[in-house]
Amino acid sequence: MKERILITVKTYPTLSKSHGELVCTAGIRSDGSWVRLYPVPFRKLKDYERYHKYQWLTANLIKRSDDPRPESHTPEHGSINLGDVIPAANQWAERCRLVLDKGAVFDDMTKLISRANSNELSLATYKPREIIGLVIEPCDRDWPKNKICAAENAHRQGDLFADDEQFVKDLKLVDKLPYVFSYRFLDKDGTKRTLMIEDWEIGQLYWNCLKNAEGNEAIAIQKVKEKYVDQLAEKRDLHLFVGTTKQYHGWANNPFVIVGTFTPPQNRQPEFSLWE
Repeated sequence: MKERILITVKTYPTLSKSHGELVCTAGIRSDGSWVRLYPVPFRKLKDYERYHKYQWLTANLIKRSDDPRPESHTPEHGSINLGDVIPAANQWAERCRLVLDKGAVFDDMTKLISRANSNELSLATYKPREIIGLVIEPCDRDWPKNKICAAENAHRQGDLFADDEQFVKDLKLVDKLPYVFSYRFLDKDGTKRTLMIEDWEIGQLYWNCLKNAEGNEAIAIQKVKEKYVDQLAEKRDLHLFVGTTKQYHGWANNPFVIVGTFTPPQNRQPEFSLWE
């Protein structure tokens, strides 16, 4: 079925045993309901198929039979068509209309987890009561060799999007993040929670900061903290796009990770004319 989706989420690329290099993409329909798109090997898409955040996309979507999460679909190969990008004009007015006014906004993580575990949803917009800080923890710096081999084999065995051997070379150029980034925050009832951030933007921010810091990781980490705490959490009206992982959906104590941020200005005022 052909559907029109506003892209709001792109996760940092990872390696998949089944699909090679994988980016989880999600967005909302014009009525505010969520859709997850995968597998999407984003770097293999043609230039005219490479979508941006807050860009309208139309594609033939096929519900995934191997994924119980209600929003999960696969875009049919070659069916992606891109539309307009919604700008941040008028204090994010149109973006907020679609995300916050049309869609549901949750402020209670306990209720959100309950709905995920009953398979009512696996994607949502969530408003934390307060951001406490950004947790940054070191992790493995290289992709495991067995995961690289499995991803390469998935490509060779006829991945839906695989049409050139250059992918195997490109696959090794996807840098693995050496740190895990997580927001620590208070829920509606005051419960302290920590959720991992898998957004493409925080990964790219780290690499950009590292480059500007001439390889000094301590400086790069500090710059990421300044962006995600001092700027986004304190100076913007921060909402979190959260999604469950397939592995933990339906049973884990908390199956959610942060897959994106929504950061309109604080204290937004409606546009009006002095002459009205």
